[in-house]
Amino acid sequence: MNKLFIEDIIKNGLKEDINYMDMATDLLIDEKSQSEAVLVAKEEGIIAGMEVFKQVFEILQGNVKFSECIQDGNAVKPGDTILRMKGNTRTILKGERLALNLLQRMSGIATLAKEYSDKVNDLETKVVDTRKTTPNLRILEKYAVRIGGCHNHRYNLSDAMMIKDNHIQAVGSITSAIAIGRRNIPHTMKIEVEVKNIDELKEALKAEADIIMLDNMSSKEMKSAVEMAKGKAILEASGGINLNNLREIALTGVDIISVGALTHSYKSLDISLLIK
Repeated sequence: MNKLFIEDIIKNGLKEDINYMDMATDLLIDEKSQSEAVLVAKEEGIIAGMEVFKQVFEILQGNVKFSECIQDGNAVKPGDTILRMKGNTRTILKGERLALNLLQRMSGIATLAKEYSDKVNDLETKVVDTRKTTPNLRILEKYAVRIGGCHNHRYNLSDAMMIKDNHIQAVGSITSAIAIGRRNIPHTMKIEVEVKNIDELKEALKAEADIIMLDNMSSKEMKSAVEMAKGKAILEASGGINLNNLREIALTGVDIISVGALTHSYKSLDISLLIK
């Protein structure tokens, strides 16, 4: 993760949480007060975001020292100590909520991604995320997906030319969209096109799309698509995919399965910060 991007996220979060002062902390706690605190897991899961957690306190400049017990990617169970910290009490209290918010959300995503990854870890199919992320937190959420064992799709609209149904509708056809795209994109970029049925798949293959997204197709249709493509294009399954049907879809032979749920339907991991 780019630390400069993370710094912007944290500074904006702190501005949102602290206007001109922390009324309770600044009026109750002596500015020279020092405390020790411990970060404790309250449920099972996968930890992601430890460096982000620590960076919150670094930006607040309270000279907080950390003794890390758990690293990103490690599993925890209720009662496990994740991290110990010692430093200025005001800094610990002011950074507590933002640091926990980010760590809990990232760990929740990593925990869910691990469930998806475990379902297909003996197969070659990759499970990837989508752009269905929390605004301004995409870099953190996509990092957490990788920590959980899944993979990243494009980060933003600039990364690849993905021709979706509305693009096709606006241009007129799959063939036209791919032809126009091929004339205009850099030579280093690939073209992905979304198709809804076998006829559209045939058109996309004939137009030489690099990647073809099979949108909301049945497993039977996906299997036919794999046989038809014969490696001419990377095939990505998308739409309505969950933990219950993931393996069935992977067994059709598609190369990629994109799952929006990884970053929009997770549950934050329950973690507490306690001052000793």
